Amino acid sequence: MTTKQALVRRPGQRLAEGLVTHLQRTAVDVELATTQWKGYVDALEAHGWSCIEVPAADDCPDAVFIEDTMVAFRDMAILTRPGADSRKPEVTAVDTVVRALGYSPFHIEAPGTLDGGDVLKVGTTFYVGRGGRTNAEGIRQMRAIVGPLGVNVVAVPIHLVLHLKSAVTALPDGTIVGYEPLVDDTAMFPRFRSVPEESGAHVVLLGEGRLLMAADCPRTAELYADLGFEPVVVDISEFQKLEGCVTCPSVRLRGLPG
Repeated sequence: MTTKQALVRRPGQRLAEGLVTHLQRTAVDVELATTQWKGYVDALEAHGWSCIEVPAADDCPDAVFIEDTMVAFRDMAILTRPGADSRKPEVTAVDTVVRALGYSPFHIEAPGTLDGGDVLKVGTTFYVGRGGRTNAEGIRQMRAIVGPLGVNVVAVPIHLVLHLKSAVTALPDGTIVGYEPLVDDTAMFPRFRSVPEESGAHVVLLGEGRLLMAADCPRTAELYADLGFEPVVVDISEFQKLEGCVTCPSVRLRGLPG
């Protein structure tokens, strides 16, 4: 039996100080964000995911966006080296937790940088965004770690968004979905479907055809329903003010046998 597990980390009181790169800064309601985070965790758990809370990192405003700290593949935990210096301390506690869960740790080392939000896994292909947070050396190290396991690592230039998964994610059938005005080059992907709303490009695969997605993209939710998927909607408006999307507040671990 394989258990679906997800790492999560609750927002800290300094959340409103989180980094903003492509958006104009607007006020963040930390209390509301905490309520939304709980709703996000509840949605994961309601669909069969066991959420494991990593200790808070109150000195790191962006720590709630835990996806950037690691990439899970099979029994491997690839601990990242975030491109923003203020985020590098976030990785330490994640490393401790995944070791305790039985994952084999690998690390991106200096001068490489890599954010987990830049890694889109589609079967045995890893699309890795090369942009403001992930550099060529980080991608080279990722390729060296997973390449021997038959994974094809494809570097994808990004300039219009913070992370690759700010622009594109993937449906259960491997189709890449994206909001085309924010995708540098749709030809990078063998199957690409444009969606009508920016947030509609962000989905988390919950299993059994269910897609976790933000509440502010109703036309895209209708599109996915027409395709035979079941949208599961959560409100993450406070995190969107900090360039967060539904993939960011969790690391989905497919689980180890047992």
